[in-house]
Amino acid sequence: MVMKAKLTGIDLINYKADTRRSLFSNMWKFRALYVIAIPGILYFIIFKYFPLAGSVIAFQNYNIFKGFTGSEWVGLEHFRTMFQYQDFGRILSNTILLGLYDLLFAFPAPILLALLLNELRLVFYKRFLQTVVYMPHFLSWVIVSGIALGILSPGTGIVNQVLQTFGFEPIYFLGENSYIRTILISSGIWRDSGYGTIIYLAALAGINPDLYEAAEVDGAGRWKQTLAITLPSLIPTIMILFLLHIGRFLDLGFERVWVFLNALNTGNGEILDTYIYKAGLLSQQYSYTTAVGLFKSVVGLILVLIGNILSKKTTGESLY
Repeated sequence: MVMKAKLTGIDLINYKADTRRSLFSNMWKFRALYVIAIPGILYFIIFKYFPLAGSVIAFQNYNIFKGFTGSEWVGLEHFRTMFQYQDFGRILSNTILLGLYDLLFAFPAPILLALLLNELRLVFYKRFLQTVVYMPHFLSWVIVSGIALGILSPGTGIVNQVLQTFGFEPIYFLGENSYIRTILISSGIWRDSGYGTIIYLAALAGINPDLYEAAEVDGAGRWKQTLAITLPSLIPTIMILFLLHIGRFLDLGFERVWVFLNALNTGNGEILDTYIYKAGLLSQQYSYTTAVGLFKSVVGLILVLIGNILSKKTTGESLY
């Protein structure tokens, strides 16, 4: 029994040594790829992981002159203040609703657009449309808000001109709470849905054409081919992007919302990001707004973990 245990231990040591040698040999074999990856790794370490240490100020009364080590520790006081703030519920509900609308309407938009573009058979026309729908992504949100303001203007906007043609009174869309969420989601779809088709079009290009030929022989039309072949083939890509999307569920983006906000639509338009800006940078409540940001990040992490588990059980696809 002792000899068997010793042999097992020796075998284990040899196995670990072989694994280590295999790892180093593979790293040396693909050294060019590892060298190319170094800038990306450094980027994430410097700009993503290293700043995580700043989250400690959420548990302090941070003083910029005393730094992390000299500031007073207050524990969960800022988190209690956050939940006791009278407008926090409204701001959180705005963020959740906008995130939900973005998930329901903005997330499927690139998928539908990619399917439509994939059905085009005229190559020149297809490439022209791809270029047209990609272009808005490269516009800043300031320009997008200016375009929206011009279109929705109560005096000169084309939407109100059409309404007046049919006998309706002009509407100040950006001055009413009831329209701001629709404007935010619609502008996001217009700006980013075309750019989001890139990954889906690449996934569509990887589908084996023999599957479509076999379906045509069986008498399946384009609609049935889409349901039976195209969509199932896109499921892995859709699930991965869906999991990445729900990780940003509460992170709609500061600039995207800020450029549309005014005193008349803040009730339904203000989100956590804009609140953090006003309380943190304008009012200099650094510790408090760090606590709000940390809360938002923890919620995103929990959603990703839950979504990953559900995705693995239902579709077999997951992030890890």
